[in-house]
Amino acid sequence: MAHDFDVVIIGGGILGTSLSYFLSSLNKSKKIAVIEQAHTVAFHTSGRNTGKVHAPYLYNPEKKKLFAKSAFHGYGMWEEYSKLKDLPFKKDGVIEVAMDEKGTKVLEKYLKWGKHNGLEDNDIELIDKEQIKKIEPEIKCESALCVYRDASTDYSILTNSIMKDSKEKGTNFLLDTKATKIKKENDKWIITLNNEHEINAKFLINAAGGEAIDIAHNVDVAKKFTDVHFRGEYWKAPKEYNKLTKSSVYSVPEFPDYPFLDPHWIIRVDGSCEIGPNAVPVFSPYGYDAAENIKEFIPKMLEMLNSGARKAVFDKQFQELAMNEIQSSMSKTTMVNRVKKFLPKIDADKITKKGTAGIRSSIIDDKGKFAPDVILIENEMSFHVLNYNSPGATGALPFAAHIVNHLNKAGLFSNEEEDAVCGPWKFSEIIEKLQ
Repeated sequence: MAHDFDVVIIGGGILGTSLSYFLSSLNKSKKIAVIEQAHTVAFHTSGRNTGKVHAPYLYNPEKKKLFAKSAFHGYGMWEEYSKLKDLPFKKDGVIEVAMDEKGTKVLEKYLKWGKHNGLEDNDIELIDKEQIKKIEPEIKCESALCVYRDASTDYSILTNSIMKDSKEKGTNFLLDTKATKIKKENDKWIITLNNEHEINAKFLINAAGGEAIDIAHNVDVAKKFTDVHFRGEYWKAPKEYNKLTKSSVYSVPEFPDYPFLDPHWIIRVDGSCEIGPNAVPVFSPYGYDAAENIKEFIPKMLEMLNSGARKAVFDKQFQELAMNEIQSSMSKTTMVNRVKKFLPKIDADKITKKGTAGIRSSIIDDKGKFAPDVILIENEMSFHVLNYNSPGATGALPFAAHIVNHLNKAGLFSNEEEDAVCGPWKFSEIIEKLQ
């Protein structure tokens, strides 16, 4: 294994892998490595989601302009890439339902946001309860936002394909490898791998998802932030429900300032259906089971109590919401009943198998507030991507291109291939669409 790299990316999720793809396309003489502690890319959050390619109707066009644009163009890029590589991509749409007049007002806002973010009249429409009955007779609601420019895929498959492309361009993927120590010495990073070997890097990109804030803290960055982790759980529906609806069904979130989502009715790319996710507080970015959470409970609680997260933990509304999510984890019926409100035909007794859980890590600032958007922090020798959550997978390709373009403009790389062809796209055209 080579020991000296120009760029090391920590994190082989969908963003880190996409970053390596564009970096290797534009800087062919640079030695690039991706460090991923799992045995494959997209093993954690990137591959443990609903597989939705989201239309950008949930994102305020003023406050989340880049995220909204990334989601809009990400849809087209994933569609084109999937077609080129013969990978799963199914245009199946999504329906957001409102159960009362207050929810309908939210849908009206989402309609405006969606159109402002690029959706056209034939991509999105708001209909009443009589109209939805004609389209989806099993849905019960007051109104519904039908979003037709929405799709399903398998992000694990997509990320593995991007990894293969990146490897062909010269990127080294160090799988089953954990960055156990990072220190800066003589204008370079010395990174210890698995407590054994060392590699050197001129520049470090932190795209480590659930561990991104820990890595940032290790190199004295983003000290005012901390993170909290939420496990999203799913229940698999029996095959007899596979044709219950034609589209996935979401409901208007009751508390949008918190990372708690009412479970959705999900149709996956293979046609199977699930209920989920909830958002159960856990103590580790890998807290899928009790053993891991018990091991990390004390250090995580101490970290939270000595940071801005303390204010969130002792907030009464947060505590109530957290207890509701814990209850939904302990009681299948509680979770299913949330979906039963708009799909009354569902029988909890017929749902017996759990799906694959995933974990989302959310950032809390020093005032105890959840960060509403992605946080990008850079200095002379490193770049950190924090709080990269939904629609992170949808927008990963254009968002990664944006970061690489920013680093090139900052003079960190040499712009060797400014108008490089990256798969089916020209890099310059991707950037132009994000302006």
